[in-house]
Amino acid sequence: MSQSNTKEQNIVSGIVKNLYSGITKIAFNKRPMRVKEREQMFTVVEFLRDERLRDFEKNIGYKIKKAEYFEQALTHRSYLQVKQHALQYSNERLEFLGDSILGMIVAEYLFDQHKQVQEGELTKMRSWLVNKKSLAICARKINLDKFLLLSYSASQSLSKGNDSMLADALEALIAAIYLDAGLEDARHFIEDRLLPMMVNESLMQDTNFKSLLLEYVQAQGKSAPRYAVVEEVGPDHDKEFTVAVYVSEEVAGIGIGKNKKEAEQNAAKNALELRMHV
Repeated sequence: MSQSNTKEQNIVSGIVKNLYSGITKIAFNKRPMRVKEREQMFTVVEFLRDERLRDFEKNIGYKIKKAEYFEQALTHRSYLQVKQHALQYSNERLEFLGDSILGMIVAEYLFDQHKQVQEGELTKMRSWLVNKKSLAICARKINLDKFLLLSYSASQSLSKGNDSMLADALEALIAAIYLDAGLEDARHFIEDRLLPMMVNESLMQDTNFKSLLLEYVQAQGKSAPRYAVVEEVGPDHDKEFTVAVYVSEEVAGIGIGKNKKEAEQNAAKNALELRMHV
């Protein structure tokens, strides 16, 4: 084969590749699908039925009326470009709605529970609770990752700990509950199911509980917390300390530790948990 023929074939091959890429982009508005994704078998619509539906309801603690909302909430956009099926929409629109509902309900909860805290501190508390990491952890705790519809590459990303994907799905789930039953049911799901987990995970992310408690009480116009050892037991080589933390001369929390520092941190954590009404 002559050099000119080889050059022409390379040009034609390049044109075909570009044409295929262009057609794929128009059809899916995404990159071309990988072979594994094209060959992967998926369930289609009505996948939340019978035993699977009951399992999902048990995990989220909610009785579903219209499964279609929840099927869409569990559909990641990557799934739509992989296989032809009756699903038309991903969970992105529901995520948009759920994000607003979550923000509003958490803001209202903090506003009602912390009447002396000013706007700036309330904003910090809300962002401290509602972040991608804590939402993703909540999503995993209710096994939301086991029900998502994903492409092959997206499932690989999820298995490596993609927080954003799970956080978005949880927000979409909130919107699905809202559309299925109304604001009060969405509120119950957030306040009863999610908020305790969100507070706990947010506390675990920041281990300087004494600093957090100090910021919290000062935002309420109160003096700094006072710590005092109330009990000390055990031999010198294996002591256990119990510390009480006082806010406005009232016991706000109790903590136990192998040393005073650890006990004080645990007392501050206990005080924060009690104040967040977990």
